[in-house]
Amino acid sequence: MLGNFTYCNPTKLYFGEDALKGLNEELPKYGKNVQLVYGGGSIKKNGIYDEVTAILKANGKNIIEDGGVMPNPTVEKLYEGVKIARDNKTDLILAVGGGSCCDYAKAVAVSVNCGEDPWEKYYIRFEEPSCEVLPVACVLTMAGTGSEMNGGSVITNHEKKLKIGHVFGENVMPKFSILNPRFTLSLPKRQMVSGIYDIFNHICEQYFSGDDDNTSDYISEGLMRSLIHSSRKANANPGDYEARSNIMWTATWALNTLVAKGKTTDWMVHMLGQAVGAYTDATHGMTLAAVSLPYYRHIMPYGLAKFKRFAIEVWGVDAAGKTDEQTALEGLAAMESWMKELGLAMNISELGATPDMVEGLADSTLVLKGGYKVLERDEIVEIFKESL
Repeated sequence: MLGNFTYCNPTKLYFGEDALKGLNEELPKYGKNVQLVYGGGSIKKNGIYDEVTAILKANGKNIIEDGGVMPNPTVEKLYEGVKIARDNKTDLILAVGGGSCCDYAKAVAVSVNCGEDPWEKYYIRFEEPSCEVLPVACVLTMAGTGSEMNGGSVITNHEKKLKIGHVFGENVMPKFSILNPRFTLSLPKRQMVSGIYDIFNHICEQYFSGDDDNTSDYISEGLMRSLIHSSRKANANPGDYEARSNIMWTATWALNTLVAKGKTTDWMVHMLGQAVGAYTDATHGMTLAAVSLPYYRHIMPYGLAKFKRFAIEVWGVDAAGKTDEQTALEGLAAMESWMKELGLAMNISELGATPDMVEGLADSTLVLKGGYKVLERDEIVEIFKESL
């Protein structure tokens, strides 16, 4: 039965090759001081930085530089960004980059006017902001996280060996996002495929949970089939604009909260993967890929009917003459073959994890209750061992 829910997503999207022109429509709505958030400098090499800053200057904005956002934004970087925003009286935070920049921008936005330690308030106690939140906008350069149309924000604390995400409410979602697929074409192939798996896993985290016969599942299956098709085209030819545009659009719909409606959602692959990321600082999508199959094979018996459906509807497995378990396992085998075809990390050892880390990884894994099976600590340890 599809239960009660409320759906609201206030983010305005500008999509396509002319999407950046949307900045001219949106910038007049905000104050003069724009904090420009970006990563390691690739946007300066590929020309996106010059395009964005030209539009900002044409709209009379003061540009406040906040570069150097790392792939897994740290709590120290968060504190730095908060100081920049306070010192410069930031009116709008504009993130130009991938999901890490978008996540970081949201973390700064909820922290600037916060009277206490944002790490403790938001990432340990998971509280909502009780202060004024700065507006955030995104110019996306990597498809994967869906951060351009949701309230999610992941921050890493290396000292505590924790990588934690907080999904904030609609007041923290970007006010608008610019999605030009051409901005993703300069990404290294490893980053592209990492993003593709992040997209796929976002859908899985919502699909393998809760009410197993609702509209969200049919949408999810269509999104997964579309992503598999486009990923193969992009893997063969990373410059394929049509494939990259479909991947970008799928990424947004995979995690803009739509397909979560009516589902309990199961984010344990993310919890396992983020623990690995906290220890190794490995690329997010790769950490998810490395732990996915051991986790799904572990919980498959508890959601067997859904894994059978996944095999048939997403991977085209013929169930004739097979048991439900055989069909479900064949689906996971097809998924494994696709992952290897893309060149994803298939174990955590290649990401820098070692056997002596397993107990610590288990300690750093948050246990959630939305899936078919709530994991005990010994099960988490076993999944990590199988992931090595």
